[in-house]
Amino acid sequence: MKYDHILIRYGELALKGKNRKDFENKLKENIQFAIREHRTCKVKRTYGRMFIELHDENPNDVLEKLKHIFGISSFSLAMKTENDVEAIKEGALQAFLQREGNNRTFKVSARRSYKPFPIRSQDLNQHVGAHILRNTENVTVDVHNPDVEVVVEVREQGTYITCGRIDGAGGLPVGTAGKVALMLSGGIDSPVAGYLAMKRGAEIEAVHFHSPPYTNERARKKVEDLTNILTKFGGSIRLHIVPFTELQKAIHAHIPSSYSMTIMRRMMLRITERIAQKQDAKAVVNGESLGQVASQTLESMHTINEVTNIPILRPLVTMDKQEVVEVSEQIGTYDISVLPYEDCCTIFLPSDSVTKPRRDKAVRFEEAFDFEPYINEAVQYVETLTIGNEQENKTEQKMNDLL
Repeated sequence: MKYDHILIRYGELALKGKNRKDFENKLKENIQFAIREHRTCKVKRTYGRMFIELHDENPNDVLEKLKHIFGISSFSLAMKTENDVEAIKEGALQAFLQREGNNRTFKVSARRSYKPFPIRSQDLNQHVGAHILRNTENVTVDVHNPDVEVVVEVREQGTYITCGRIDGAGGLPVGTAGKVALMLSGGIDSPVAGYLAMKRGAEIEAVHFHSPPYTNERARKKVEDLTNILTKFGGSIRLHIVPFTELQKAIHAHIPSSYSMTIMRRMMLRITERIAQKQDAKAVVNGESLGQVASQTLESMHTINEVTNIPILRPLVTMDKQEVVEVSEQIGTYDISVLPYEDCCTIFLPSDSVTKPRRDKAVRFEEAFDFEPYINEAVQYVETLTIGNEQENKTEQKMNDLL
């Protein structure tokens, strides 16, 4: 006998009531996408649990991929046996013996979800524990602090035996909370914001503002690489590249320098809103944190938000920079984010940006010049890529019909 399954446990999904089936089906879909390279693996769902049949696949490779899937509370390698007491006893023994580590003490925790099984949980604990003791040396029972907890789950389709568990990513399955448009700059903050939005079940479509020749192809490649890292948490992601050069030059030429950052952010939000509407995204996500830079004061947010009624989600709003850096290191985006390739927010950067911009002034500056043709042109020539693990930069479509 060998470990031939992975048992997957849910977190918040257990609280979803009538919608639970939809959440579980989406989680199953996300797991299937994540382990698609392991073609012989089969994902099966039962009430309260999900299982992966490993067949001849390397379990460590599959376990590593599961760590990044939102909606999973924990998971374990498992042996499956028939619902027969002798088969369960032998399976538990083999699971214990094959577990790595210095296993000198153990406890058995049996759970009889399948009530027609004739042996009660407490009695099954004793049967299994006695069998392990009889067939091992220098091993004792410790019900308070064991080296190994042998968990026996008797379910209708069979009994699953595990020895240890691995923490999952938690959260909700990506795609269960609707779609959002992520303003992805290429810095440290916005990829983390996207990651946290995905953790709450949001599917993301990334929007990046590209200003060649002021921002070069390496800056664009940097954003594509960041997007590709985010795909391991929720599947393939559309990345919308907005040509921003002409609009940014117009802002620089016609807006006072103290308000140019405010107006630029208002223009970005207008364009992102149009892309969001076309893609049926219900909110915009960005990497703003309260008080970090001039454009992230409450007054700035108030003035910039005026141009849209779409919800603006700011997952980092209460986090300090070190907290954001720690998450970026954890998810693998930090080393790419700090590469020294400028994004459009760093070019034409004024030294006198106002920290408390007023809405009436912003409107007056915008009305003094007709920016609408520049906005329309930027939206018309958006380039959309589908970023995924096996097709990194495949052009999907030109969004010429956004106008």
